[in-house]
Amino acid sequence: MASGAKTNLKQLIDLRYRAGELNLFARHKAQSQLAGNVKTSFRGRGIDFEEIRHYQPGDDIRSIDWRVTARTGEAHTKLYQEERERPVLVVTDQRPSMIFGTQCCFKSVQAAEVASLLCWAALGQNDRVGGLVFNGQQHQEIRPARSKSSVLQLLSAIHKYNTDEQLQHQNIDTSNNDMASINEVIKELRRIAKPGSALFIISDFIGLNEDGIKQLHLLKKHCDVNAIFISDPMEKQLPAQGGCQFTDGVKRQWFNTDNQQLVEAFKQRFTARVTHLTQQLAAHGIPTIAISTHDNALTVLRSQYHSKATAANINISSRKLDVKGSAI
Repeated sequence: MASGAKTNLKQLIDLRYRAGELNLFARHKAQSQLAGNVKTSFRGRGIDFEEIRHYQPGDDIRSIDWRVTARTGEAHTKLYQEERERPVLVVTDQRPSMIFGTQCCFKSVQAAEVASLLCWAALGQNDRVGGLVFNGQQHQEIRPARSKSSVLQLLSAIHKYNTDEQLQHQNIDTSNNDMASINEVIKELRRIAKPGSALFIISDFIGLNEDGIKQLHLLKKHCDVNAIFISDPMEKQLPAQGGCQFTDGVKRQWFNTDNQQLVEAFKQRFTARVTHLTQQLAAHGIPTIAISTHDNALTVLRSQYHSKATAANINISSRKLDVKGSAI
């Protein structure tokens, strides 16, 4: 479970031993023409037999099942599934808005842990892994490759953006850059992501505007886009009583949390933003996974992406319970 205000590179690397519990594409199909280990709906002379159906104009006559055709009196065709490769891009937000947290860790640290789990899980499934890490001023791109070194390179970049004091000082008092950077980064992803790629965007999505949503819609036409929304409990709910001071390193703001109207307005504003974000993304077929700084990232991701081994263990355990129950 993520903790602290700064990332720990060794801990990010050690997550490779836990990421095997995740199967990122158990319910997804690839959209590219590259060879690999992901099942697709492309019809053709592939590897694994899928089904037999009635012959349709344009079907390859070499795929006709003559036995079924002779038995039924109607032409039938064999269909196969091919295995395809799916490049995976993990996009990690390390802007100033992510350097905030009140429970367990900063949002930036939680985002780094989520990115690590996704990278190691994808590499474990023999996919090419790359990504992009960005702050309010710049970004670094890691090209997808099927190697441990590409994951280590991406994790090192995330760790550098998270801990490098010089990079963080460049970001002080850059709220406008925060808003511009996320939309510019999404626009840049259209150049980086090849058709059929799987994109995981890990961010608090502060500053995402209509132009950014439009760019995501265009990305979704050719790629599998997933949004992972990182938040902190205090963004939703101010402390129950007393006054609190907050700072971004430059400015200080005091809140009187005894003012119930302020507390309720604060809560409603966050709820409205999250609802608007998820509805806009859902309208374009982009799923959203919400992870808070007090959550165990692996537990949340496991609930979304079950590995075959985990599912098998669950089935075996349930069968044992059923057997014991019937014996009693």
